[in-house]
Formats: sequence, C-alpha cells, structure tokens
Amino acid sequence: MKPLSPIVLSVMLAFTLVACNKAESPAEVSEDVSAAQQGAAEETAEARRDASAENTDAQQKIAAESMDSAQTAAAGAYDVAVTKAEGDHKVAIEKCEAMSGTAQKTCKDQADAMLESAKTAAVASRDAVVK
Repeated sequence: MKPLSPIVLSVMLAFTLVACNKAESPAEVSEDVSAAQQGAAEETAEARRDASAENTDAQQKIAAESMDSAQTAAAGAYDVAVTKAEGDHKVAIEKCEAMSGTAQKTCKDQADAMLESAKTAAVASRDAVVK
C-alpha cells in the first residue's frame, strides 16, 4: 500500500472538521435558544433575589449601626449636659454664699431648681433618641 501524501491527508482532515460543524435543524436551534433563554432568565432572577436579600441585610445593618451611633451620641450629650448643669449649680451655690438669710435660701432654691430643670431636659433629650 502506498502512503498518502500530506496534501491528501490535509484535504481529508479539512472535510472531517467541516462535517463536525454541520448546521442544526431549525427545530433544534429553536429548542436550544429557548432553553438558553429560560436558563438565562432563571439565573438573572436568582441573581436579583440574591442582590435584593443582600441589599436588605446591608440596610438593616446600617440602620442598626445608625441607631447604635445615635444612642451613643445621645448618651454622651446627656453626660455632658448633666456635668455642665452640675458645674453651673456649684458656681451658683458659691455665689449664693455671698448672701445671707432669706436671700441666700432663695438663691440656693433657684440654683437647685435650675439644676433639676437642666437634668430633666437632658433626660428628655437622651430618651427621645433612645426610644
């Protein structure tokens, strides 16, 4: 038997490769396209559901962190307000010491009332954020 020439082998290989890429029937193509579209739609819907769930989780975390931050800020503001009110009260009481009798008592009562009022306002301000 005589060996085949490289040209004949190349031609035979080319025909073999061309036969592998034969066109599918319109029905097969339609079925494949439909299946691909359905698969893509399902994957897209799943990706949307996942993204929506992740977005919801992220927003809930942000809301919780925002609330924690607001509560921390409110607690800090409360502490500052009470400390300032107590400092102001001490100063007012010292000023009252310069007075005597009824004037001193009235002055101290006013200082005490201002302290209580400032504390009440600080509590109300803090609780408005905490609740």
